[in-house]
Amino acid sequence: MTTGRRLFGYALAYKKIIIAALVMLTISVVTDLAGPFIAKKVIDQHILGIESKWYVSKKDANAVEYNGQFYKRGKYFVDGEQKGQQIRILQVGSKFIFLDRELEFDGKRTIAEGSLVIEKGKNEAVYPVKILKGEELLKFYQPEIPSIIQLLIIYFSLLVVSAIFQFGEHYLLKKSANRIIQKMRGDIFGHIQRLPIQYFDNLPAGKVVARITNDTEAIRELYVTVLATFFTSVIYITGIYIALFILNVKLAAICLVLLPILYIWILGYRKYASEYNRVIRSRNSDINAMINESIQGMTIIQAFSREEETKEEFEKLNHEHFTYQNKLLSLNSLTSHNLVGILRNLIFVAFIWYFGAQSLLPANIISLGMLYAFVDYINRLFQPIQGIVNQLANLEQALVAGERVFKLMDEQGENVSTERISRFKGNVSFDNVSFGYKDGEYVLKNIEFQAKQGETVALVGHTGSGKSSIMNLLFRFYDCQKGKITIDGKDVESLPRQTVRNHMGIVLQDPYLFSGTIASNVSLNDPSITREKVEKALKDVGADKVFRNLENGYDEPVIEKGSTLSSGQRQLISFARALAFNPAILILDEATSSIDTETEAVIQEAMEVLKKGRTTFIIAHRLSTIRNADQILVLDRGTIVERGTHDELMAGKGKYYQMYQLQQGGSELAG
Repeated sequence: MTTGRRLFGYALAYKKIIIAALVMLTISVVTDLAGPFIAKKVIDQHILGIESKWYVSKKDANAVEYNGQFYKRGKYFVDGEQKGQQIRILQVGSKFIFLDRELEFDGKRTIAEGSLVIEKGKNEAVYPVKILKGEELLKFYQPEIPSIIQLLIIYFSLLVVSAIFQFGEHYLLKKSANRIIQKMRGDIFGHIQRLPIQYFDNLPAGKVVARITNDTEAIRELYVTVLATFFTSVIYITGIYIALFILNVKLAAICLVLLPILYIWILGYRKYASEYNRVIRSRNSDINAMINESIQGMTIIQAFSREEETKEEFEKLNHEHFTYQNKLLSLNSLTSHNLVGILRNLIFVAFIWYFGAQSLLPANIISLGMLYAFVDYINRLFQPIQGIVNQLANLEQALVAGERVFKLMDEQGENVSTERISRFKGNVSFDNVSFGYKDGEYVLKNIEFQAKQGETVALVGHTGSGKSSIMNLLFRFYDCQKGKITIDGKDVESLPRQTVRNHMGIVLQDPYLFSGTIASNVSLNDPSITREKVEKALKDVGADKVFRNLENGYDEPVIEKGSTLSSGQRQLISFARALAFNPAILILDEATSSIDTETEAVIQEAMEVLKKGRTTFIIAHRLSTIRNADQILVLDRGTIVERGTHDELMAGKGKYYQMYQLQQGGSELAG
């Protein structure tokens, strides 16, 4: 499905609001476009209408008295009413004259020595006339004033109606746009929760953030401004063409040449704008990612004096973004005002040529009202065209942004399962498991071991040996390519990921805290974790001794990532978080590596109590912390090279023995 169709699909979710907006827009356009017709009628029938035929009549509301006689325009006579002698009121230059008879023919008018001279080809006619003074001329206009006022009231009323419906249309379209973007952002964020962990291994957080915020904001402009402008413009253009065809079919047909020109121009614009916008959006994401990375690593950047190098890397991205923005700016400049200006001039040339040619034909008399209406409609025609052209840039930005957003949403995710099973006993088995983050490149090879309920299993080995990978598989952050993992005899891949994790707890090497309080970071705002459970978990890990001096206790605010807390304090909160959920299987991924000796002693003290009834997996660098483990697995290059208790492995004097002796020797040297 194309990006355009998917964006249209989101709009359909609020089709009732959009349809209501379009109905209001149509009413607004119709009432607005009625203006030139009313102006034409005022000019032709009332302002210039006094040049029509007048007749001697009786005195009434529509009759005008002049030199003791009453005269009335032909249109005001009712059926059966007797008409007297015909007279004419004619304009010659800036003067109006009174002629007491019919014209034989009309043509070029001049006044010479108190007489009207009309020339038409070789024919010439001379009539004695009287020049009307201002007060006399106003008398002949008196019957028209009520009708003019009435038409002006109608015109003003239509403008008010148009303004009201235009407001309603804008309000409803923007309301629907905001709802669409609200739904889209919710869908994107919800989809992110369903994506597997490996997806985020290859995509910087800044790029994900850019798609949720910047790209959706560009899409918002599509619904709020672009589509609103396009809808308005299309309806306006349609209404104007209908009006032009009503006024004059030939000239309206000439104006139709605008549409294919506009279409071809749009195709040409989109060809280049789409390419530029893709680069711009991509560089914008790169910039966001770099800013995010730089802020998080600012300590390292400043500690190693990498400020200038980091700035140069940023400038490279920034310059490329700037270059393509300028290319897009140049393209927009060439295709916006220039396009409309050229089209406007072409149409006006055709308009002048047509009306000039028509005026030379004696049979064709073009009224001033008709001329005014055409000029007004043609001017109005270019307003929506200008609107469409000006929004092409935003349209392309939105389509490119939509393409990026939907690419993210097309990533394979898993539905969040609410299925719950009874608490695990905690019997874990790895049966000939092999796993690699990339196809064909195994980081774990033929891993086989069993952990019985309540046992503590320690995983040790050099960096890259596969310790954390085993935990990733157990927690189903990833799935193995060969073999299987079972808990209480059930293959973990046969259960939803959330179901497996429901009875498991994990403490990572680098604990992550959310903005909130200490208590909220333990409970993660889960309603099933009461305040009592939170406090008990913190007490069990010895956190009450560490946090007792805080002003707000467990309600002490925690800012982003817990940067105001020490690494030991953050780890204690993370440890309490895992315990608060009362897991059957507890995973400690190098949980004590960043903790000072005193805090580690607090945790070790609590661990002996907390391990009862739980199967515990410990990844540890400090081998002294796992001396009491029921089973120690020594890994090297993705395979288990030794297994047994601390005493058994020390007696074997293998790899574990060497590692332990090395650490003990380092401790003695440090002492």
